[in-house]
Amino acid sequence: MKKTKGRIAFQIVNYTVIILLTVSCIIPILNVLAYSFSSSQAIIENRVSLLPVDFTLEAYKFVMNSAEFWRSMLVTVVRVLIGVPLNLIMIILVAYPLSKSQLKFPARKWYVAFMICVMLFNGGLMPTYFIVAKTGLIDSIWSLLLPQAVPIFSCIVMMNFFRGIPEELEESAILDGANPLQVLTKIYLPISKPSIATVTLFSLILHWNSWFDGLIYSNHTTNYPLQSYLQTLVVSTAQSMQNMDADSMLAMMNVNQTNMQCAQIFVSIIPLMIVYPFLQKYFTTGLTLGSVKG
Repeated sequence: MKKTKGRIAFQIVNYTVIILLTVSCIIPILNVLAYSFSSSQAIIENRVSLLPVDFTLEAYKFVMNSAEFWRSMLVTVVRVLIGVPLNLIMIILVAYPLSKSQLKFPARKWYVAFMICVMLFNGGLMPTYFIVAKTGLIDSIWSLLLPQAVPIFSCIVMMNFFRGIPEELEESAILDGANPLQVLTKIYLPISKPSIATVTLFSLILHWNSWFDGLIYSNHTTNYPLQSYLQTLVVSTAQSMQNMDADSMLAMMNVNQTNMQCAQIFVSIIPLMIVYPFLQKYFTTGLTLGSVKG
């Protein structure tokens, strides 16, 4: 493409905005990391910015020995291991039938419109809480999973991806004797990896970062997921210290509340930082390109 003055100016502005956005995202992470590795005295004296001051690992030693942190981490890991596959199953089962325009489903368009309305407007916090409470799900892992089992936005993303798959692939499979389930599992899912990776990442972030549902659906702090535990730790220091045992209280004497919080926050985002690069490569991959010949 010919580089005109207008295009060069656009590229300069574009790259500048992207760099500024990237820096604005990286700086808070560096600041949290610096606080987590800095000494208590440096934090009290407000000498920490983007680099650690008086480097120490005391905060991470405290995290490694914190039973409450690892218990909440285990709850979150169990939630992710059950919740993400549950979301994927429900998303596919909803999106696949709705993507078939040839199906004689009289209310299909109205159902899609209803899904969009549900995504924009829900029943509210109190009705949802009463449903969860009346079904006996309070203080169970299912109270964190079932209310979010069908993420509508992900269903719409998957449905639109299914619609973009050439119908000739399905027709050829049906002529070879494949039933709808075989078409889904043998044709659609293998070439839908970009969309599946996207909704998988959405579900992973949803379950890993959710904190409010843990607070309202759990009566005991032992059932808190990781983000709910961190929220109580950051908001109410006194309440979090009441739940500590004697060993944790003794270990906390060597750390500052701020660098202890930053260490736990940074440890909690490491799994997402590890998983994201493996899923990101599928986002821009067009696996259906050139799948129909002739």
